[in-house]
Amino acid sequence: MSNDTATTTVPARPRVPRGVAMAGLATSTFLVVLSTAMVNLAGPAIREGLGLSAAELTVVASSYLVSLAGLLLLGGRLADLLGPRRTFLAAMSVYLVASVGSALAATGPALIIGRIGQGIGAAVLMPSALALLLALYPSPTERTRVMGVWGVVTGIGSLLGVFFGGTLTELLGWQSVFWTPVPFGVISAILVACAVPAFPGRPGRFDVLGAITITVGVSALALSMILAAEVGWAAPGTLIGLGIGIASLATFVITENRCSHPLVPLGVFRTRPVVMASSVMMMLGATMTSLLFFLPLYQQEVLGMTALATGLAQVPFAAMIIAGSAASPLLAKRIGPDRSLRTALALLLTGLLWLALNPTTSGLSVSLIGAFLLLGSGFGLGTINATTMAVRDSKEGESGLVSGLISTAQQLGGAIGLAALAGIAIGSAGADGDISFTTAFLALTVLILVAFAISLVPPARTRPTQATTGMH
Repeated sequence: MSNDTATTTVPARPRVPRGVAMAGLATSTFLVVLSTAMVNLAGPAIREGLGLSAAELTVVASSYLVSLAGLLLLGGRLADLLGPRRTFLAAMSVYLVASVGSALAATGPALIIGRIGQGIGAAVLMPSALALLLALYPSPTERTRVMGVWGVVTGIGSLLGVFFGGTLTELLGWQSVFWTPVPFGVISAILVACAVPAFPGRPGRFDVLGAITITVGVSALALSMILAAEVGWAAPGTLIGLGIGIASLATFVITENRCSHPLVPLGVFRTRPVVMASSVMMMLGATMTSLLFFLPLYQQEVLGMTALATGLAQVPFAAMIIAGSAASPLLAKRIGPDRSLRTALALLLTGLLWLALNPTTSGLSVSLIGAFLLLGSGFGLGTINATTMAVRDSKEGESGLVSGLISTAQQLGGAIGLAALAGIAIGSAGADGDISFTTAFLALTVLILVAFAISLVPPARTRPTQATTGMH
């Protein structure tokens, strides 16, 4: 109890409204989402500017996702042990330096190094920000409300990202999308340093072996799936990579079972909300990451849009993410979080089928906008509902762990999902190195079907004594 009490007690500092602290934390997630959206829009320009193939462009995208997914759990643990404000400020510094390095990159490998650095910074930044947010707003009611605000900020980042990504790429070149987050990061760091209390860390040790095995596992799986698009799934390099990835992840599970201070206490998976939220979030992460990678390429290479037109066409998509995020707490209160989540997945399923069957051959169309509206609302509702289900009843001392776990599930799904789907879509297009977008969109539909099936699993029945002494 002493640790939990220490965590929720605000240290003596000049009193600053929580809204100012919230603004600083929200700006951090805003800049990460903004940067990701802009980089996605700049994908075709990066490919042309650096002379990359479709598979090489996938490596550029996956290098960020792999480092982010592999280290998010460690980031959540760092926030718990060292204190979330300290880790937040250090991570922001890493992210901004890597952003500058990416902007200055003149070759594919140099850009990959910069993107890995961004992934490392974001892996610590995101769970630290969420842990600070949950410490500032400790009650379940407050958390539900601020998670809705958090989702709106994320949607705004996507909205501005798709607009400025296309605009800046067309006017100033793809390097500009890496310069843009820097001033936002500086503002966020100043606000957090001045307005957010330095919540103390908790006693414990780092699970270095766990961090290494999950990072190696995710990296090996993602890279081998990308390699499969060029050399085939039966090639020795592909099979060796898959074997290393599976073995590393199995070692990770064994390590967590035996470690006295595990990166992920596996007991957290005994609760249905965490298991369901993590599983669904993994599918949502794979779907959203892959979709945002494929869409700009599809719009520019198949529909013949410019980078600016591509960004403007995606504005309805991002706007509906904002609307869905804002409506998520209200819908969950009215029909319950489980039904609200299923509604979100049904919207996504409809939108993906609509997109896959889109008859448009050039330019923007009503059909494309209709699909974007459904997809945006589904993602907004789905991600907020899944996150809220997992964190609303978490203990204060485990906020960094649970938030890191949910974020990891989303990014892990994104890293492995993009690699797998890109491999399938590139392979389906033949030997010319292009992408079969119809195959990609149909594969995403299958992922959402799996997520919907998971959401239908009924809650486990508990004995009255357990229900009385557990969550309440």
